[in-house]
Amino acid sequence: MSIRVLVVEDSPVALAILKKILSSSPDIEIVGTARTGLEGLHLIPDTRPDVICTDFFMPHMNGLEFTSQVMLRYPLPILVVSASVQEEEDTHRIFQLLEAGAVDILPKPKAGLDSDNIRLKQALIDKIKILSGVKVFKKKQQKSKPHQALLRHNQIASSIKLSSRPKILAVGSSTGGPLALQQILTSLPADFPLPIVCVQHISLGFLQGLIDWLDESCHLSIQIAPAGERPKPGNIYFPPERQHLEIDHQGRFIHSKSPLVNGHCPSVTTLFKSIAQFYGRRAIGILLTGMGCDGADGMKAITDAGGLTIAQDEATSIVFGMPKEAIDLGAAQQVLPIQAIGPTVLRVVQQFSLELQ
Repeated sequence: MSIRVLVVEDSPVALAILKKILSSSPDIEIVGTARTGLEGLHLIPDTRPDVICTDFFMPHMNGLEFTSQVMLRYPLPILVVSASVQEEEDTHRIFQLLEAGAVDILPKPKAGLDSDNIRLKQALIDKIKILSGVKVFKKKQQKSKPHQALLRHNQIASSIKLSSRPKILAVGSSTGGPLALQQILTSLPADFPLPIVCVQHISLGFLQGLIDWLDESCHLSIQIAPAGERPKPGNIYFPPERQHLEIDHQGRFIHSKSPLVNGHCPSVTTLFKSIAQFYGRRAIGILLTGMGCDGADGMKAITDAGGLTIAQDEATSIVFGMPKEAIDLGAAQQVLPIQAIGPTVLRVVQQFSLELQ
C-alpha cells in the first residue's frame, strides 16, 4: 500500500520540485497539495494522508499555526521541508514547528543534479517512509504530579550502583531527537558537574539553529566541540557538521571526515566507542529516539567498559529504532521514559557526590 502524502507549500517552484521527487518513488502517492496552511487543513479529512510536508512561510495560516491545528485535530506525522536556517529569526520559527508537534526537518531540495541534491532527494523519500510509521499523539494539557515524579526518579536512581565517579555524559539521537534532547538538557542545572557530548543526526545547515534553539532554554553553555581541547564540566558539545567527533587517548576532542558509520557522519557509535575507550566505567551513555542502529554498538562498548547506559523507552520514542537495537544487544542497563532520563542522571551524579563526602 502506498504512503499517502499531503504537500503544503506556497511556492509553485518548490511545490513542483517536491511533487517530482516524491512521485519518483513507487511507494509514495501524493494525495493532495495546498498553497496555504488553511487550505491544507481543509484537505486532511478527504485526502487522509499518512504524512504531511509543510514549510513555515505561507499566507493565511503559516506553518506553525497549521502544525498546531493538525496536532490538535488530526494528529499526523509532519515533516518540515524548509530552507536551511540562516537567520536567528528563522531558527526560532523552524524549531517552534518541532515544539508544536512536527517530527523532523529537511532542507528544501533544489533543481539540479549535483551530489548534494541527489542525496537530499533520496533523504526526502527516506524520511517520508520513516515518518509513515511514526506514532504521534494529540496535544493536550497534562496535570503534572511533581512529588510522584520526584519519588519515582529517586527510586530509579537509588537502584543504580556505580563503581566510579562519572566523568562524562554522552548522548546520541536522531529522528525526534531535538525535543528529547531539550527535555534532558533543560532538566540539568547550571552547576551540573559533567561535560556533555551529543551527536544528533540533523540535515546540513540546521545544526547551528539547533544549538541556538537549545541554548535558549538550557542552563549550560552549548558549543561546537573545539578540536584539541578537553571536555569541560558544565558544557554541552556537538560535532561540526559532516564530521565525526571522538575523544583521543589524551582525552581531547578530535574531528574526522572518515567514511560514514552506520550510514551517518557524525556517528553516535564513533563517539560512544571513543568515550568507552578513554573514560571506561566513568562514562554515562544515553541513546534516544531515532531510526536505524547507530549508537547501539557504541553503547555496548560503554556497557562492556563498566559505564552506565540508558535507552529511551518505546512509549516515548518517536522512532524506536536506535534504542531498540541497543536493548536487543544487551547494551542498555536502564530503559526509561524521556521525562525520567535527565532527573535520573542528575540524581545518580548527586548521589555519588554525596557518598564521597
